[in-house]
Amino acid sequence: QLTMSLNSSTLLNEENAQGPKRNTECLESLELQTPSSFQDNPLQQLQLASQEVLEKAKKSGRSKCPRCNSSRMFYCYTCFVPVETVPTKEIPTVKLPLKIDIIKHPNETDGKSTAVHAKLLAPDDVTIYKYPCIPEYGEKRHEIALIFPGPNSVSVKDIEFHLQKCTKKGVCASDDDCFREPLLKQAKIEPDEEKSPHECISSSKSEGTRLKKIVFIDSTWNQTNKIITDERLQGLLQIELKTRKTCFWRHQKGKPDTYLSTIEAIYYFLVDYHQEILKESYKGQYDNLLFFFSFMHTLIKDAKCCSGKE
Repeated sequence: QLTMSLNSSTLLNEENAQGPKRNTECLESLELQTPSSFQDNPLQQLQLASQEVLEKAKKSGRSKCPRCNSSRMFYCYTCFVPVETVPTKEIPTVKLPLKIDIIKHPNETDGKSTAVHAKLLAPDDVTIYKYPCIPEYGEKRHEIALIFPGPNSVSVKDIEFHLQKCTKKGVCASDDDCFREPLLKQAKIEPDEEKSPHECISSSKSEGTRLKKIVFIDSTWNQTNKIITDERLQGLLQIELKTRKTCFWRHQKGKPDTYLSTIEAIYYFLVDYHQEILKESYKGQYDNLLFFFSFMHTLIKDAKCCSGKE
């Protein structure tokens, strides 16, 4: 799942339906508990900035967006900014190693998308487009990959190997020339023609990885086909994250637990990229991308616990 659904206001409405008194008593009792299930929750292992600002905002309730004046909880999902009760200076900023484009389906509810989390926490490196308004990737597709599971998808560790299959100029003659088995003729282009593809990739490490941008699709799985078949995305290398399991509380029925929410997909891709491509040890550099997600996950879990659903 490359989309995530959470409307903070919906969460609070569901909690308030239990009654203010019961809700308060329940939250107070939860603060004294340490559920054993927390040990199985990978979100508990994150190195996050203090979430005290979100705790305070939760107690204050909904607040105004400083740009559009709409009533929101935590942040405005249309303006991509925190609300008045959440000072921007208290929200962590994450620097990413490459640029990220998020293509959002027009029917995907703004308040249910975690794409905004990425924009809030990595504003300099993330751009959100509402389909059909998306960039033309054709001339730079040798520098771009698309996160999407499919029959031709490859793992993160194989990104460089497959991108290197394009010509020296970085432009493929046709879609069929890209990301398939390398042609023997291509070996004669480079001076070090006797080297294997993986050796060639290693020799180019000093120039840095060729990957410069990752594209994510933000939609329900039933809406995905309209975007993934768009001609502007054809020819892009597709990457699949096969080993991660979602913590999303609105996982789409009938889909495997390896289908991640948008913000989870971004986070896990970057962790794998950091280790497999940059060849550096991961020390929590991108954990704050889950700053809002982890907080909301806890709220949902606690609310379910209070209502007896867990």
